Amino acid sequence: MTTQTTAPETPSARKADTPAGLLPLPEKAARALALGGSALTIVSTFLAWTWTTDFPGDLTVYGYPGGLQVLVLIGALLATLFALASYGIRGLGWLVPAGPDAALRFATLATFATSWYTVLAISVDLGGLVNLEPGGFLVALGSLAALAGALSLPFQRPEPEPIDPDDTGWEKFKHGAAYKWETTKAVFTAGAPRPVATLPSYAEILIIVAMLALGLVVFTYGIGTEYDEQFIGFLITAGFGFAALNKAGLIAHASQIASRHTNITICGAFVAAALFPFTQTNDQYATLGVYILIFATVALGLNIVVGLAGLLDLGYVAFLGVGAYAAALVSGSPNSPFDVHFPFWAAVLIGAAASLVFGVLIGAPTLRLRGDYLAIVTLGFGEIFRITANNLDGTSGPDLTNGSNGIASIPNLDVLGFDFGAQHDMGGFTIGRFANYFFLMLIITAVVVLVFRRSGNSRIGRAWVAIREDETAALAMGINGFRVKLIAFAVGASLAGLAGTVQAHVTYTVTPEQYLFAGPIPPNSAFLLAAVVLGGMGTISGPLIGAALLFLIPNKLQFLGDYQLFAFGLALILLMRFRPEGLIPNRRRQLEFHEEAEAPTLLTKAGA
Repeated sequence: MTTQTTAPETPSARKADTPAGLLPLPEKAARALALGGSALTIVSTFLAWTWTTDFPGDLTVYGYPGGLQVLVLIGALLATLFALASYGIRGLGWLVPAGPDAALRFATLATFATSWYTVLAISVDLGGLVNLEPGGFLVALGSLAALAGALSLPFQRPEPEPIDPDDTGWEKFKHGAAYKWETTKAVFTAGAPRPVATLPSYAEILIIVAMLALGLVVFTYGIGTEYDEQFIGFLITAGFGFAALNKAGLIAHASQIASRHTNITICGAFVAAALFPFTQTNDQYATLGVYILIFATVALGLNIVVGLAGLLDLGYVAFLGVGAYAAALVSGSPNSPFDVHFPFWAAVLIGAAASLVFGVLIGAPTLRLRGDYLAIVTLGFGEIFRITANNLDGTSGPDLTNGSNGIASIPNLDVLGFDFGAQHDMGGFTIGRFANYFFLMLIITAVVVLVFRRSGNSRIGRAWVAIREDETAALAMGINGFRVKLIAFAVGASLAGLAGTVQAHVTYTVTPEQYLFAGPIPPNSAFLLAAVVLGGMGTISGPLIGAALLFLIPNKLQFLGDYQLFAFGLALILLMRFRPEGLIPNRRRQLEFHEEAEAPTLLTKAGA
C-alpha cells in the first residue's frame, strides 16, 4: 500500500517558482517606497524628535542631528545608496557585487530598529507619545515605509516539501512553520558576489587604509558612547549594518583585497590601533583599550590550544595568573617576600617562563586524555591554582602570595627612563598612564600575532590542524600526537604569561579572585573560550574582535544589573545558532557548518 503525498495547497506553494515579495506590492512600487521611506528618514534626522532635553543626546535641535539621530542617519544613508543601486544607476554597481535587494532589506531593518527603539525609549522615559515632536513621528513613519518596501521586493521562494495526508495536525503545523522559516531565510539571502577586479597596488592599498580608518572610527564611537540608549542603538545599527554590507558582497570584496596584501593589512591594523589614544581627550577609554588588549592577547594564545590544536582548555586563565604573580614577585612590590626589583625585560621572561613550566607540568600527565576528560582536568587545574594562591598566606601554607589580599603596590614600569605611570606630551597630545600601557600591550599583541602566524603556517602548525581534524588519522600518518599537543599547550601558556606580566603592573594588585573560571567581569576562562568561539577559531582577527566585544559589551550593559549575564548569554546562544562558525570564520570551518557554501579553489595552510 502506498501513501499519496501532496504539496501544500497554499498560494506561496503554487507560486514557488515565481519571484514575489513577502508583502503584496508591485516591484516598482516597492522599490519606490523603500527609496522614498529612506529619504524621508534622512530628512527626519534634521528635525527635533522631542521637546525636552531630559532625554539624553539632545534631540530637540533642528538642522543638526545628535545622539541616536546620527545612527539613524547612517542607516538611512546606507539604505538610500542600496535603493539607488537597485535601479542600476551608473557608478553605484560596485556597492552591490552580490545584488542590492538583501542588502537593502538589512539596511532598512537597521534603520527601522534604531528609529523605533529611540521613539519607544523617548515615550517610556518621558511618559508617553505626547513627548514626541513631528520629527519623531516622521522617522517612525519613514523607516516603517522603507522596511515595508524592502520586504515587498521579489525573491526566490524555496520549494515546499510535500505533505503526507496522514500527518497529524501537529505535524502539519510543524511542516508549515518550517516552510515559513525557510521562506524568511530566503528573504535575506543574497547571491554569490562577483569576483573583485584586480586593481593597481596603490589603489588596493588605499582601499585597505580606508577600511582600517572606518574600523577605527566605528570602534572609537562604540567605546565612547556616553549613555545606555546610545550604546544599544550603536549595537543595533552596527550589527544590521555589517549584515547589510556582507549581503551586498562588500565584505567579501574587502577580504579578497586584504588577502592580497596580508602584511600591509596587519601592519596597518596595528597603526590604526596605535592612533586610538590620540582620538581621546582623557585616559578614561584608554583604560578600556588596554584591558581589551590584555584580554585579546590571552584569547589569541588560547586560540593556539583550542583553535589550532583542538584541545578544550577550561582553566586557561590560570596561566595568565601565573605570569602575573611571577612578575609581581620580582617587580619590587613591598608585599613580595623576595624583596627584589628586576627590570621589565627580566620580569617578562620570568612570567612567560613560569607559565610555560606550569603548562608543561600540567600538560605532560593530562594531554593523553581527550575531549571532555581533558576539559575536566584543565578546569580542575584552574581552580587548584586559585585556591593555592589563596592559601599561600603564611598561615595555611608558605608566605608567598599574601593570600586573598594578593600582592599589592606593584610599581609602575620604567623602561629606559620612560615612566609608564606619568603623563607624557607627544605632538601636542597628552598621553596618560593607561595610554602608555596601551602602547606596550600593542607591542606584546604584535609579538603574539607574529608567533601565531609563524607557528600556524609551520610544520608544527599543520600537525596541530591534523590533530584537531582527526587525531587517530594523524597518529597513523606518523605525527607524535602527545609531543605536538604538549608544544601547543606550552606555547599557549607562555603567551598568556606574557600578557600577565603587563596586567600585574596595570592593575597595581594581583589577587586570586581575578582568575576565576566564570564571572561577570573578564578575563576568566569562560569568557576567554567564548571570545575564541565567538570571533572564529583558528583565525587571528577572530579572537581579537571577539575579545573586544566580550569586554566592551558587558562593560556597557551594566545598567541591566542582575539581568546582564542573562542578556549576554541569550545573545551568545542566538549567535551560535545562526553563525556557529564565528564572526570571522576559518574558511575550512565555515564549510563544515555550511556544506552548501561554495568551496574556494585553494585553501591555505591555515584554511583561511
